[in-house]
Amino acid sequence: MKRSITIAGHRTSVSIEDPFWSGLGEMATARGASVAELIAAIDQERGSANLSSAIRMAVLAWYRGRVPAAD
Repeated sequence: MKRSITIAGHRTSVSIEDPFWSGLGEMATARGASVAELIAAIDQERGSANLSSAIRMAVLAWYRGRVPAAD
């Protein structure tokens, strides 16, 4: 799903799948931030990765940190 957001005063569109939008919302809630604030933080740390990929990787990393590894 594609959504428009504002990062550092600039409008951009981000296209990620619905489960990642849900995960992003959970991450933001857990951090006491808005989704836009969380995306802005991810954007600042992403380096040369595209924003959609950086968001997916951040959500994946967050969930991996919350779920114990299977033995």
